[in-house]
Amino acid sequence: MSTLNTSPVPDSETPTPGRRAESEAVYAALSAGVLGALYGLLVGLFAPDLQLAGEADSFAVWAACGAAVVAAAASTMEYWRSRDRPGQEWRQSLPSWKYIVNTISVVIVHTALAFVAVYALYRVLAMGFIGLPLITFWAVVLMAVTLGLTTWIVYLSVSAMTTQRMSSLLLAFIAIGTLTAMVTTPDPRWWTIHFSHLGTFEDDLSSWVFNGTLIAAGLLVTTFAVYIANDMRALAEAGVLENPRGPRIVPVLFVVMGIMLACVGIFPVDVNLALHNLSASGMAAMFLVLLIGGPNFLRGMPRTYFVASWGFLGAMVVSVVLFIPAIGYFSLTAFEIIVFALIFGWIAVFIRFLGVAGRRD
Repeated sequence: MSTLNTSPVPDSETPTPGRRAESEAVYAALSAGVLGALYGLLVGLFAPDLQLAGEADSFAVWAACGAAVVAAAASTMEYWRSRDRPGQEWRQSLPSWKYIVNTISVVIVHTALAFVAVYALYRVLAMGFIGLPLITFWAVVLMAVTLGLTTWIVYLSVSAMTTQRMSSLLLAFIAIGTLTAMVTTPDPRWWTIHFSHLGTFEDDLSSWVFNGTLIAAGLLVTTFAVYIANDMRALAEAGVLENPRGPRIVPVLFVVMGIMLACVGIFPVDVNLALHNLSASGMAAMFLVLLIGGPNFLRGMPRTYFVASWGFLGAMVVSVVLFIPAIGYFSLTAFEIIVFALIFGWIAVFIRFLGVAGRRD
């Protein structure tokens, strides 16, 4: 543990979308809007009795599917092209297999996030417009706006991907996906059993959303590790991080954490309880290794980061104590949610401090 190193870090400027990317995003959004209008026209003509949301065959589902398609197209095209832009050139040095895996995970997460966000949005709108008849005109307008905005947001998101932006994407994706699964689950008392019960309803959208969120988030964490490795390597070369093994060890731990997170979704409790619990325990174990080993692996980070890390570790210990049967203050659901929140809360704090380590200010 040490105080802040004031030596400058090479290439520490945060990449932002340039004028060209902004212009291309607008043109892509307009094109998607036109396609959305045609798509909305077809939906309005061939399904005239659609409800805004709340049914398996609702406008919300059709809009979410359309948003997912344009998000997949926009993220694939722009993430591939953006590797030549300022601040992103380091991605060209990645092995081909690693770059392909990263691209796939970024595309999957943006596609899944677009689907979940649009579906959740229309579910909320349906609660405010109960019984609203969805005529063809409004189907055209809403679909055009939905697909256009989705394309614009996704295009700009992947045009200047950074570690901090990826961490924000991860947290937003986890939060929106989990909340959507909660409000759409067929069992309103799921919380009396355990958190993973949300993923046990066969052929139900809520379970697909919950398990899919965990799998896609796990893939994103593995990609996340590549960005962390690049940032830590630059800090080590600048003399900010004092342990030369840190840039190799920490990303590997994040990769294992991502694989474990994905396996939690791949093996729901009703499919394979042993593998589900092993995956969840493995993710928590990597979290503890990162916390406890931080003063060694991350020596040179700001002192406040380590204070925060010990706070997360203390909160984890207190949660375990309050959960043990002898005390039983926390239910299993509450304990799982708390641990989940601590892990992703720590990731956000870690990335924020990694981004400012070594800066003069």
